[in-house]
Amino acid sequence: MSDPILVTGAAGFIGMHVCERLFARGETAVHGLDNLNDYYDPALKAARLARLTTRPVFTFHRLDLADRAGMAELFAAVKPRLVIHLAAQAGVRWSIDHPHDYADSNLTGFLTILEGCRQTQVKHLVYASSSSVYGLNGELPYSEHAAADHPVSLYAATKRANELMAHAYAHLYRIPCTGLRFFTVYGPWGRPDMAPWSFTRDILAGKTIRLFNHGKMRRDFTYVDDIAEGVLRAADHVPAPAAAWSGDLATSPAPWRIYNIGNNQPVELTRFVTAIEAAAGKKAVIELAPIQPGDVVETAADVTDLNRDCGFTPATPIEEGMRRFVAWYREWLAR
Repeated sequence: MSDPILVTGAAGFIGMHVCERLFARGETAVHGLDNLNDYYDPALKAARLARLTTRPVFTFHRLDLADRAGMAELFAAVKPRLVIHLAAQAGVRWSIDHPHDYADSNLTGFLTILEGCRQTQVKHLVYASSSSVYGLNGELPYSEHAAADHPVSLYAATKRANELMAHAYAHLYRIPCTGLRFFTVYGPWGRPDMAPWSFTRDILAGKTIRLFNHGKMRRDFTYVDDIAEGVLRAADHVPAPAAAWSGDLATSPAPWRIYNIGNNQPVELTRFVTAIEAAAGKKAVIELAPIQPGDVVETAADVTDLNRDCGFTPATPIEEGMRRFVAWYREWLAR
C-alpha cells in the first residue's frame, strides 16, 4: 500500500483532474481537501467531488486552509508523503474588491500547509503558483530565471509570496518544495469565471462577448490534461539543493525549484474566439473594450526547464482543447 498523498483543492478544476490521474496510475491512498466555498457555483464543485468519492482509494476532508487547529489535526492523522497544494482563492479581478479573501486562503492558508509539512516531515510539497507573478516583467517568453518582483494584482502578489515562503521552509527545514507557475488553464470541468467558460456560454446563447484591450491580447492557454500530467511529473522529480549555486532565481542551495507550465504557444484572443466558434458552430457577437485593471497584455511560457528536468512539454492545440471543452459544456448544460 502506497503512502498517502494529500491534494488540496480536490473539488476544484485542476484538483479533480490531478486526483483522477493519481487514481489512474495506481495510487491507493489519496486524500482530498476542499472547503467547497461559493466563489462560483458550488454545484459544479459537488459534481466534481462526486466523480472522486466513488473511488475507494479516495478520502475527502471538508476543511478550510486557514483553520490552524483543523489543518494540524489533518496532517497528524494522514501523515502524507506528498502534498499537492492546489487550493487557493483564485481570480485576478476578484482580488481587487475582496483582498482579505486572498490573505486568508493564500497567505495564512499556505502557512498552515508549510507547517503541516514541517511537523509531519513531508517528502515533497508541490504547490500552484501562477504566471501572474511575472507582472510588469515585459521580457517574453517568461522565464523562471528572470525576476518576478512587480506583480500587478494582489492575487499575483500572494502567489509570489507563496514561492518565497516555500523557499524559507525549504532552507530552514530542508522540505523539498516545487512551485508550478500555471499559464491560463482551460478544459472540461473548468471554472465559470474564466474566459473559456464565459465566452462559450455567451456565444452559444447569442450574447455579446467583450474582448478587452480591443482584442489585442495573447495568452498561453494550457489544456488541463497537460497541466495534470505536468503536476505529476513535477511531483515525481523531487528537487535537490543546487550543488554550486550561482544566484539563479529558479533554483537555490535549498531543495526548492520553480517551473513554468504553459503551452509554449501563445494564442491571439481572436484565434481563441475562432476556436470556440468552430467548436460551437456559431459566430460570436463581439464588443471591443479597454484593458481591465490587473490584466497583462500577453503571457508566454518558457518551458525548457520543465522539459529538461521532468521530460514533459504541454502541447495540446487550442482548437483541439476547445473542441473538447465545448463538447463537455454542452453535456453540462444538458445534465
